Amino acid sequence: MLRFSVNISMLFKEVDFLDRFERTARAGFDAVEFLWPSGVDLGELVQAKESASVKVALFNVDAGDMPAGDRGFLSDPTRRDWWRERFGVALELAGRLDCPRLNVLAGNAIAGIDREAQIDCLVDNLCWAIPQSERAGITLLLEALNLLEHPRYLFVHSAEVLAVLERIGSPTAQFQYDAYHMQRMEGNITATLRDCIERVGHIQVADSPDRHEPGTGEIDYRYVLAEIERLGYKGYIGLEYNPSGVSEDSFAWLPPDKRKSATAADLIL
Repeated sequence: MLRFSVNISMLFKEVDFLDRFERTARAGFDAVEFLWPSGVDLGELVQAKESASVKVALFNVDAGDMPAGDRGFLSDPTRRDWWRERFGVALELAGRLDCPRLNVLAGNAIAGIDREAQIDCLVDNLCWAIPQSERAGITLLLEALNLLEHPRYLFVHSAEVLAVLERIGSPTAQFQYDAYHMQRMEGNITATLRDCIERVGHIQVADSPDRHEPGTGEIDYRYVLAEIERLGYKGYIGLEYNPSGVSEDSFAWLPPDKRKSATAADLIL
């Protein structure tokens, strides 16, 4: 079965952030995910999640000012203390939310710092963080983004992330595979997933090239999601897209009674 989580940083923007938990439940879903909730009272966030009776599948560790171009500081040797402090805050929030996964954005390439030095910093930070996340029962995720929209981001291909995860060697550090980003960078979505599904801890979907809901672009999501199901993937599939219209209307490809879990054959694509 396929399980879905709604990225409320991108969907339900018609309402205030805290109201999106309840809006998700009313749309028939039982799980959410989100970017770091900058400017949101974390106690109120926990209450909104509890009031809506939804799960939190995943959220991002603080990545800085993303509208201004920040993409995290995991690999920045000059921001090591900052990243570790913010990781601690995220880990504490994950415990309050009973959230089993944290996405840690790698960061941008930094002029004047060798790429390998940045990757060494990233590995060092993750090796510092993993014992803490393991004690809390939380998996850490690392993803690649497309360079068309994120031109300075450190990892833009699946192989780059997988190489770092191999170097770290922990089963609780996994790949967050975003089909939209990887379609724009390398294609071969199902071939890649067949090769690395055992390292994939979370999957996100949006159609390409406009990052709207499945069925609005070039990706054959009926085929892709059927293959994900066939591979036995048990995690959530995050709906991380910009709706082409009203958020509720963008879920038309998922029958209302199949939004908590579905088979690929249930999808209206």
